[in-house]
Amino acid sequence: MGKIIFIDVDGTLVNYENILPKSAVEAIQSARQLGHKVYISTGRSRAEVYDYIWDIGLDGMIGGNGSYVESDGKIILHQLITLQQCKRIVDWLHARGLEFYLESNNGLFASENFESRAEPTIRQYCARKNREPMTVREIFPEMIFGGELYRDDVNKISFILDSYEDYLQAVKDFPELQVGTWGGAGETALFGDFSPKNISKAHAVEVLLKYLNADKKDTIAFGDAKIDIPMLEICAFGVAMGNGGDEIKKIADFVTDSVDEDGLKNAFIKLGLI
Repeated sequence: MGKIIFIDVDGTLVNYENILPKSAVEAIQSARQLGHKVYISTGRSRAEVYDYIWDIGLDGMIGGNGSYVESDGKIILHQLITLQQCKRIVDWLHARGLEFYLESNNGLFASENFESRAEPTIRQYCARKNREPMTVREIFPEMIFGGELYRDDVNKISFILDSYEDYLQAVKDFPELQVGTWGGAGETALFGDFSPKNISKAHAVEVLLKYLNADKKDTIAFGDAKIDIPMLEICAFGVAMGNGGDEIKKIADFVTDSVDEDGLKNAFIKLGLI
């Protein structure tokens, strides 16, 4: 049996300008022709996995940092924020004056002033990734503005942090949910997010392996960020991208080149996948 390969998207499959290297496409297609299975494993919801990614040819995906698992078009796992929880979160964010967006498989739904408020935050995020500034609509090309915000199809809710206190208060006020941050460590975080409790990419990998009746010894994971560490640790072999953070590089079995330096293809060759 071939290997089962899990690839993070942002910073691993594509760079932070959403550019997909031709070498990565060729590597994945060649690996699948040789009998390996390839899944993306991402914080994105399915609505953010655009056609140019699916068109590579994939066996499925893990989305929402582990809340959603799909294989060969079949949904294996889908943990959602309930409608009641969504209403409470939206009201809480409005009361604190925080802008946000709802991540659903049916689309990304922005709060009333998200676009204008997010521009400086997105610029800061791009600068930290050593990328050219991008607008909200460039980062989220299919984001829906003016849509319904009380929803029963939400995987995750991301919100702009005005201060680290917003995150700390969210943890205190929503103990039944998983509250995290992204865009920076600790007090440098730019965004907070709400997810269903006890989700992770590692748990999603276990769910998928059970469904496939596959062995963990045949797994390889690729990532670039702290959120990917549990996935690299649970898989038999973990690869960190050269553009990744120091924390993931320390725990990885191998550090490849950056996304823009054909890191994915080079690792596939090194590991004998192609």
